[in-house]
Amino acid sequence: MMTRIPRRATSPSRLGERAVVLGASMAGLVAATVLADFFETVTVIERDVLPDHPAVRRGVPQGRHVHVLLQRGAQVLDELFPGLLDELAAAGAPAWNDADLSELHLSFGGHEMIRWGRLPIEPKDMAIYMPSRPFLEWHVRRRLQAMRNVTILEGHDVTGLTSTADRRRVTGVRMVDRNSAAERELTADIVTDATGRGAHTSAFLERLGYGRPAEDHIVMHTTYVSQSLRIPKGTLKEKLVDIGPGPGRPTGMFLVGNEDNTWVFTVFGMVGHQPPPDFAGMLSFAGEYCPAHLLAALRAAEPIGEVAQHRMPSSRWRRYDKMPRLPDGLLVCGDAVCSFNPIYGQGMTVAALDAVALRDCLRRGGPDLPRRYFRASARSIKVAWRIAAGSDLAIPKVQGRRSRSMRATSRLVDWMLVACESDPVVAARFFKVNGLIDPPVRLLHPATVYRLAVANLRRRRGAAPSRQAERSCGAESRPA
Repeated sequence: MMTRIPRRATSPSRLGERAVVLGASMAGLVAATVLADFFETVTVIERDVLPDHPAVRRGVPQGRHVHVLLQRGAQVLDELFPGLLDELAAAGAPAWNDADLSELHLSFGGHEMIRWGRLPIEPKDMAIYMPSRPFLEWHVRRRLQAMRNVTILEGHDVTGLTSTADRRRVTGVRMVDRNSAAERELTADIVTDATGRGAHTSAFLERLGYGRPAEDHIVMHTTYVSQSLRIPKGTLKEKLVDIGPGPGRPTGMFLVGNEDNTWVFTVFGMVGHQPPPDFAGMLSFAGEYCPAHLLAALRAAEPIGEVAQHRMPSSRWRRYDKMPRLPDGLLVCGDAVCSFNPIYGQGMTVAALDAVALRDCLRRGGPDLPRRYFRASARSIKVAWRIAAGSDLAIPKVQGRRSRSMRATSRLVDWMLVACESDPVVAARFFKVNGLIDPPVRLLHPATVYRLAVANLRRRRGAAPSRQAERSCGAESRPA
């Protein structure tokens, strides 16, 4: 049994007696650990019976597919749960933490990123961690369960929220035990909905008279299938393969190493391009764009279990930040606010950034919390949304609003990706933006724009830099 740990010694003043979190998703777990510093007790209500080991569960159907923790997400998790990243590594989760570009095979928009040398960055600051979703979730959940003022109530369905008579404040939840069918109410000073894309909060707000939040949509109809594998040791140098859609090709693949010497191979298609739901069909589907040495490794692999399939019709952002009125005592986080095209791996990191926004708002006290929180969380969501939207809307059949600024940004990104084929300094800056470390405006620094111009001019003239020249260029540059 894990030893229960006390509240943090630096805990701020309490804002209330009880906080309730709906859903033990990654978003719910990180929200709960933040709330534990501000409320006497935190109760997480989860409909699943949670496994006592890393395992895919019904409430997380995407758990069998590829997950990658972006750099900013890893930093936040290690801040909320000190030592978590070292714990994951010690338990066998692979990480790209030496800046060695030969260990990555990345292709975005038809541009293959530089694959030799090292990025001129501090490796640990830009490390990519690759635990499977069940493995990561289990480690985070164990940390949360060890907190003395946190309880996870498993096997319960939330049937509704309660409010004051004037409907100005949410006061708790109604729930039912899935085994006994017993119903009860739980009062709370604050309720946070982390039940994912299918969350019912917007409907509840409408019943209270607040209306529903407006929604932004990008309709891309992504279908992806995944197969767990064992690949003979020493077969591949790469730790992570990400081949995104390219011009005229709305398809792609991932190959990621996980704990226990296992791998997950995923192929995906958008706007009507559906991968076959069998391993042989997956290999054939990837044959158009997968390098020969990767295909050879996949053919030599041993499949583990069955192929898993998942569909995502659209990216959806519920704009709670734009609602003119909100009741006190109700927050929403993670996919319940914004669910992204999964091929960009942003979901867990944005959920972690939601928790940071919540923590920062709670430190300033409780008054007007929902409005302040939704506006704060929207700032990080907006960055991730624009990154994903720019890539999705480059595919003609994807439905969504294409603004003039987005078209200009797409041209800049294409110039950036051209430079990333050969310039490690530009690649490092791209990594920081894509990993949600730096804001996109950093790409407009005059020194970066100059390097983009040089790389693109060289491309138009048909010249390619020597590797020795690029190594020298990278070695002489300060870390990005």
